[in-house]
Amino acid sequence: MKTRLTILLSLILGILSAQQLAVVGKGKNYGYMDSSGKIVIPIEYKAAGNFSDGLAAVNVNGKWGFIDATGKMVIEPQFDRVKSFNSGIALVESNKNWMYIDKTGKEITGFPASDKKYDFEDGIAFIRQGDKVGFIDTKGNTVLAPAYKDIKPFYKGWAKFNDNNKWGLLSKDGKIYIPAEYDDINVSDNKVIIARKGTDWGLIGADKNFKVVNGASKIWEFFGENGTLTYAKKNDKIGFIDTTGNWVIEPQFEKVRAFNQGLAPVFKDKKWGYIDTNGNMVIPNQFKDAEIFSNDGLAPVKKDKLWGFIDKTGNMIIPDQYDISTAFIGFLQGGDQKGFINGLARVKYKKQWGFISKSGQVVGEWFDNAENFADTK
Repeated sequence: MKTRLTILLSLILGILSAQQLAVVGKGKNYGYMDSSGKIVIPIEYKAAGNFSDGLAAVNVNGKWGFIDATGKMVIEPQFDRVKSFNSGIALVESNKNWMYIDKTGKEITGFPASDKKYDFEDGIAFIRQGDKVGFIDTKGNTVLAPAYKDIKPFYKGWAKFNDNNKWGLLSKDGKIYIPAEYDDINVSDNKVIIARKGTDWGLIGADKNFKVVNGASKIWEFFGENGTLTYAKKNDKIGFIDTTGNWVIEPQFEKVRAFNQGLAPVFKDKKWGYIDTNGNMVIPNQFKDAEIFSNDGLAPVKKDKLWGFIDKTGNMIIPDQYDISTAFIGFLQGGDQKGFINGLARVKYKKQWGFISKSGQVVGEWFDNAENFADTK
């Protein structure tokens, strides 16, 4: 019996931890909807933010507080401005004073002096002293004393840093991973590093050596953790290279977007179509605009003024009657992801926002505003 109860409890906790909620708004108020279309937290707040680290910021009578996924007010509205929780810490402002708080709303002190306070992200926050930047951990330990002109947020375990107007990469322990000797450097979703040195563009591999890609005048980051191809420009045309820097699809397109599900949108002869990884045009260029395929196997396309969704054979599965542009929700800008995510797509129809399923059915109802779903854990 004890074993069965333990298993049941684990299943319940798993379901709760996997829950996603979307901020939705009617008139001047906001609440939260689950993926079945049910309003689970009433539309009663003057503004609201996405859930992050288990809590969401909400505005009541001009003051900000934080609720949990059940709608319970965990930290009473008392702040003038707030940032999202991350690593158990949030940055909030009260009476023009920014400070860090924990998930009970208690101020956390003892951090090193900084000319400006920065959000925590994955256990790290920047500190600035004069014109130099470093970073600390959640316990207030200085991981890297302010030493560099600029440090960008960490991604895939590395952060871009600027030293003497050159860029390199730092590890989370504050040590230099790639020396600052590049004019540009970026980390891809699959951890392949793209860099530029002078006019040369190339890739930096696990050996930390810079391999120039022949003829490339620009390289974009690889898309997706398992991405094997990315696009690059050569002689004012765009083609695709692999993770070793070899040209796989010769530059021939005016514009392109990333591969996903084995297909990539390409722009040629003033129309968008889709190619496969061999460069074959498998969905003819016929669209006014086109986005990448989602993991759900559908892609947003525009034939005239509005968007519909096609499958991987090019058939229009959902009619072109929607808008999918970015929306502003609460105090955050959201909805920058276009297309289907986990079986739902955020769309605009006749001036209202909502979600549709892969069959094109409306999930729930239409709202004045709606933002993409976010994990509540």
